[in-house]
Amino acid sequence: MKKILTIAFALTVGLNATAQKIKVKEGKENIGGGSNNSFTVTLFEISPSDAEEAFRSYMKQYDGKRSSKDGGIFIDNATIKEISGNNTIDIYGKAQGKKGDKEITFVVAFDLGGAFLNSGDHKSEAKTAEKIVKDFAVKATKDVIEEQLKDAKKAQGKLEDDQKDLEKEKSKLEKDIEDYKSKIKKAEDDIVKNKSNQDKKKGEIEAQKKVVDDVDKKLKAVD
Repeated sequence: MKKILTIAFALTVGLNATAQKIKVKEGKENIGGGSNNSFTVTLFEISPSDAEEAFRSYMKQYDGKRSSKDGGIFIDNATIKEISGNNTIDIYGKAQGKKGDKEITFVVAFDLGGAFLNSGDHKSEAKTAEKIVKDFAVKATKDVIEEQLKDAKKAQGKLEDDQKDLEKEKSKLEKDIEDYKSKIKKAEDDIVKNKSNQDKKKGEIEAQKKVVDDVDKKLKAVD
């Protein structure tokens, strides 16, 4: 059963080992209290809940208060100087998909205060936002795959340990066979020696019988 599971895992890894190009798309999404401009990216090998937790962690670098809101993550009063200078902004992040999906989408919107960031009105700032979203997606995906790699290496190490144990067992069995062969050879030699000793002993017994007969005759000759 273990072998079957191992083969199945290897096949799964092989089938999923395809190029995962991460691209950011700008457009309107239902986020931040309405249909607002946002940036959507595809995430791979991660559940929606883990993606939102990863987003919450990634946003720590921009300060602000992080909380759950409207089925996603809300960053209140974040500071991204390349977007708003010394002013603070609000950031919304929301995963779309279900657990078990090989890929999900993640939507991020930047509320500048009265307007949501968009490339039409804020070209340079939108490029920065797009890079932030892509960097987050790359890191989140890599972190998950690195865990998969760690698990795969651990499984490989276990299999290699099993192989070493089998090799040791084989060596022991081969040594046992050599020991048994040596014992069999000694027993065969001992049988030959024993047979020779038996023949010799039979001769000694016959000779002793003659001695006994002679002594018995001598005894009977006494009158």
